Amino acid sequence: MKRLRRLFLVIFLCGTALVLHGQRYTVSGLVTDASNGESVKSILVTLMAEEDKTQVFTSFSNQAGFYSITLPRGRYIFYIQYMGYQDVLDTLAVDQNVTKNVALLPDAEVLENVTVSDKAVDHNVTSADVGKMEMKIETIKALPALFGEVDVLKSVQLLPGIQSGGEGNTGFYVRGGGSDQNLILLDETTIYNAGHLFGFFSVFNADAVKNVEITKSGMPAYYGGRLASVLDVAQKEGNLKQFQVDGGLGLIFSRLTVQGPFKKDRASFIVSARRTYIDALVQPFLKKTSPLKGTKFYFFDLNAKVNVIINEKHRLFLGGYYGNDVYGFKSSSGDTRAQFRWGNGAASLRWNYIINPQLFLNTSFNFTNYDFSTLMGISVYTMEMSSGVRDYSFKTELTYVPAFPHQFKFGMQYIFHTFFPNRMSVDAGIDDLTLPNVDPYYAHELAIYANDEFDIFKWWKVNAGLRYTHFEFIGPFTRYVFDGQGVLSDSIVYKPGHIIKQYNYVEPRLSMRFQVAKATSIKASYTLNYQYLHQVALATISLPTDVWMPSTEIVKPQVGHQVSLGVYQNFRNNMFESYIDLYYKHMNNMVEYRDGINIQDITQNADQMYVFGKGWSYGAEFFVKKAVGRFTGFIGYTLSFTQRQFDDLNGGKPFYAKYDRRHDVSINLSYDILPNKLNVSAVWVFASGNTMTIPVGYYFLAGTIVTEYSDRNAYRLPPYHRLDLSLNWNICKRKHFETSLNFSVYNVYNRKNPFFIFFETQTNYQEGQSFDMQTKAYQMSLFPILPSITWNFKFY
Repeated sequence: MKRLRRLFLVIFLCGTALVLHGQRYTVSGLVTDASNGESVKSILVTLMAEEDKTQVFTSFSNQAGFYSITLPRGRYIFYIQYMGYQDVLDTLAVDQNVTKNVALLPDAEVLENVTVSDKAVDHNVTSADVGKMEMKIETIKALPALFGEVDVLKSVQLLPGIQSGGEGNTGFYVRGGGSDQNLILLDETTIYNAGHLFGFFSVFNADAVKNVEITKSGMPAYYGGRLASVLDVAQKEGNLKQFQVDGGLGLIFSRLTVQGPFKKDRASFIVSARRTYIDALVQPFLKKTSPLKGTKFYFFDLNAKVNVIINEKHRLFLGGYYGNDVYGFKSSSGDTRAQFRWGNGAASLRWNYIINPQLFLNTSFNFTNYDFSTLMGISVYTMEMSSGVRDYSFKTELTYVPAFPHQFKFGMQYIFHTFFPNRMSVDAGIDDLTLPNVDPYYAHELAIYANDEFDIFKWWKVNAGLRYTHFEFIGPFTRYVFDGQGVLSDSIVYKPGHIIKQYNYVEPRLSMRFQVAKATSIKASYTLNYQYLHQVALATISLPTDVWMPSTEIVKPQVGHQVSLGVYQNFRNNMFESYIDLYYKHMNNMVEYRDGINIQDITQNADQMYVFGKGWSYGAEFFVKKAVGRFTGFIGYTLSFTQRQFDDLNGGKPFYAKYDRRHDVSINLSYDILPNKLNVSAVWVFASGNTMTIPVGYYFLAGTIVTEYSDRNAYRLPPYHRLDLSLNWNICKRKHFETSLNFSVYNVYNRKNPFFIFFETQTNYQEGQSFDMQTKAYQMSLFPILPSITWNFKFY
């Protein structure tokens, strides 16, 4: 009997030990910046078992700074190391769920003679992210800038696979995609036109921006709606610790940012504003007879955000953006006048909820509006044309980090779209001209997605997802019907809410990382995307006049398949990062205007002016980056081929896209002459010329001269290249005040890069003798060498 009791005791003790050993607990918390209380994204949190150093558990903080790690009971070394912050090292006894919030000290606050490690986290090698790149706002601010104005989008254009839209333009094209195939987000709200002053500057004020990420391939399932890329820009949340005023005074810009706590460590705000004033400075010095007298050409924008920490589990953010551009002129007599006005408005309300240590909920309500208007007048006659797009959206996403090594994301997003195509009105003085109303287009868009990132083995990481999308084009709407001769013969009137056409698709996403060595990995991805919104442009650059349209029963959703394969390698203890990435992309249902179309023809629907085709792009990207030390920078090179084929264009033959560029090189170098005092940086870019269609001959048809053009985009402009330099001098830093100067030189060697080419034809006719025609091409260049100076200041 005693032996039996002993046996049961041994079994009980062994079972208890196994249960205790098998128990798993969660360490979670928020990572913030100790200097201002803002959350910090992409921080790698590591826990290593004290007894067995091979047991390592990691997690990255999300946009809200939240991390979660579930691991067995035991004692662990808690470790955080991130460039720009002091290392965090601690020990934890994990015998229950642990909440550990971390406030990181910036390296500027590290005590004298204490060195912050320059070892970079090898996230680019170990993660399953493919084609995802982040640009730190500090790096962006150090780059040379046009007129000294720091520009987020121009900085992104320096990365491999991302091409600019032209001289000084913020439009960008990613891996052969169109400018409308980029999803641009500001605090989860879509921005439909990201350019100021016809695209020469972006709408993103660097003083209000917290971080910038772009995804070119391997798009996770929680992103969608575009084929080419996602540019995700997050605004700052406002300083929770102290009041702070930042500003800058440049040659044509001024900016001011004010932030601080409503209640310390509980609620904060940030307000940031910019305006150009070159028009106000020049006007007083112009003669009354000058053609520029009375010209308006300026923009302004305003960013604002409120951050409220309700308690440890709940947090609210209310943010907004509003920007406007105005360009106008009038003749000295006042008889001839014109004004162009366009702007973006966006607002978001976001709620973060830590349900438990393994569950994180992010919910947001968003509004965005973009509108463009043109007002032109001669004498008593005035014509106005306007267009725009407006969205109301709701998104909720649940992140679940279970006991086994997975990270699940489940979510849904709903958007109600309203599109305003070209609307026209005419005031003819006494006799008003009444034009028919142009119906708006209405649409519902819904997405439901699931995404999981997990390790099959330590060397094999997978990010897999599935996205279901539903799109409805609805009434009220009037469809015009034409006969075989193109004459309007009938119309169909749809009532409000009537479903005219709907689409349902499933989009699989897959990215994988195979780590073949400690500092080397191979990554592959496949994505299928559907895009229900379209923007068709007549010009070779993106302009505010380009109209957004939904998918209809005529315009089908664009479809994109992309595969990529890359090798990622770090060198010198992660001091250098590099990769080589190959990609192929195929796109269907692409949209262009029909040849010879009149976009002001109001007797037909806008989507009846389009033709449809397919496209493909392939290439290779090469990238080397040094991110630590006094000398930093990167070199990027892209070799790419992008073609289109439309049955109704170019005789059905394939042609190169207007933004096809064979070679694209960018070099960005920065050196700290005096650390934290004096820095110099340089940017050099080279790109093959854009394609173009040119006149190649003339002939007579029924007594009329007809111009014969080359095949579509058969010729190229000269190559584009430019060198920019800048010097950043931190003049002084006191207890409550900092000031600095930025000297920049744009286009140092005064390269006359082509902005566009125009043609002039001269005829020489001598009756009864000869008839001669000559056509000459002329190049229009935009920016010569442009020096600038900006004074920056900070009070706190």
